[in-house]
Amino acid sequence: MEEQTQQPARIPAGLLSVEALRQARAMPWKAGNEIRRWLILPLAWWALRGVEIGGDWRLYGLPIIQRHRDSEINIGRGANLRSTPRSNPLGANHPVIISTRTAGARLAIGDDFGMTGGSIVCDERITIGDRVWVGANAVITDTDFHPLEPELRRARPLDAKTAPVAIADDVFIGMSALILKGLRIGERAVVGAGSVVSRDVPAGAIVAGNPARVVGGVTTTADKPNRRSAG
Repeated sequence: MEEQTQQPARIPAGLLSVEALRQARAMPWKAGNEIRRWLILPLAWWALRGVEIGGDWRLYGLPIIQRHRDSEINIGRGANLRSTPRSNPLGANHPVIISTRTAGARLAIGDDFGMTGGSIVCDERITIGDRVWVGANAVITDTDFHPLEPELRRARPLDAKTAPVAIADDVFIGMSALILKGLRIGERAVVGAGSVVSRDVPAGAIVAGNPARVVGGVTTTADKPNRRSAG
């Protein structure tokens, strides 16, 4: 029996491009998402106030931006933020939240970043490279939020430990993952859905679990065997 193939979906070049019209015919909800995206453009400019962001960005629903006046949020070109359940079949359970909560906090995100729901909370420094995709409802944070010691938590509830987070290029983070403070995720690494990452992840590694452990490695396109017809 011959293997069945179908034309892969690609990111449309424009709202009225051939690819966009093909996808709208096959998947009408995508057309609805694009129409709603254009309708919120005036509000989108307001939502991104205080954020340095490159061109070609797409907002599906309005994100929640919480920026300390003395902090920095920099996002590169091609950002794709999905903040509504309709915008992704995995279902965002709340809008994308991007927050810098302290003076001097610096959040820097590279080009072609994608995120559905979830949160990025920066009290010190979070650096995210190019082409990083973050699955639905994941959380990235560089802070414990509150002290661990009960006495200190009662006296100074916001005096939490912080440590920088660095995520390299081409990393994929699965849905509902939790990325904790003080770690680096190497380029091309994959974090499995629901994982809790509390230590460094080597480049090209696949990690999963709580706590996350290396369970495999990413195969490059050159390493993959040619696909053949079955039978």
